[in-house]
Amino acid sequence: MNRITIDNINNLSLWVEQAKTQTPRGKVLDRIPILATANPHWFAVHISFESGENYSLGDTACLFPFMSVIKPFSFLYLLEKFGSQQVLEWVSVQPSDLAFNSLAQLIADNSHPRNPMINSGAITLADKLPGNSANECTQLFYEWLNKLAHTQLYIDADILNSVRANRSPINIDITNYLHQAGNVKNIEFALDVYEQICCICGRVEDLAKLGKVLACQSDVINNEHRQMVNTVMLTCGLYEASAEYAVKIGLPMKSGISGGLMAIVPNQGAVASYSPALDSIGNPVAGLALMETLSVRIQDSGVRSQNMC
Repeated sequence: MNRITIDNINNLSLWVEQAKTQTPRGKVLDRIPILATANPHWFAVHISFESGENYSLGDTACLFPFMSVIKPFSFLYLLEKFGSQQVLEWVSVQPSDLAFNSLAQLIADNSHPRNPMINSGAITLADKLPGNSANECTQLFYEWLNKLAHTQLYIDADILNSVRANRSPINIDITNYLHQAGNVKNIEFALDVYEQICCICGRVEDLAKLGKVLACQSDVINNEHRQMVNTVMLTCGLYEASAEYAVKIGLPMKSGISGGLMAIVPNQGAVASYSPALDSIGNPVAGLALMETLSVRIQDSGVRSQNMC
């Protein structure tokens, strides 16, 4: 079977330039002031191969908060700490019918979050992270990730302060409803941990390294847990557009409102991009355009797998 290598992606710079032409279709998020300062034309990509090869292009020095791209890893973290039976009592793994921040969806589901990639699910899991304080919960989590993936993740205080000063009213409503139903113990604690983990920052290389943890089997992570995370990303990782891109691209992916995007290439590695201009749903337009092109190349090379590794 052929594999993706640096040799057969030597057109990456061309594909990036083509993807960047889609940037005018998007808009940088303006709800959080510090995110609104991002240049919509920034673009970075890093491909991290299971073999140890890496390839980077673009504005790779940019540091950015991972926002919702961190959600697969809080899910993985709790699966590893507590096991799937316990975690699935807290959240389901079904695609959401409504928007990622829908209170109506949570009410319709009798307060049981549809999946860990939407806000209600991620807030529920944030409440369960091990630690005696919100700061300790967050620190233990990103230190675990740094050890696992050899990354250099950290919390950016300025970004966290900006997020806290512009706390989402709908997230408050969601957390209140979860608390009333007994699904989170403390409203402020759950929101604080959730906001902190969303403000975990790194470069596009760090995001690709994290993705590689999910890409291939190892002795470090339970394989069933890894498969579960990948499957939920495939069906739920791109908000309301998840089903469309599961068909169109066919790779487990997760996006975030800061412009991060991570795609898992089973058995081979991960592709991460950073492009702050978002579509109306909240997915990075240039990043998705690049992933679409790469998925075609993967398929053409005969390396696309129907099974998660």
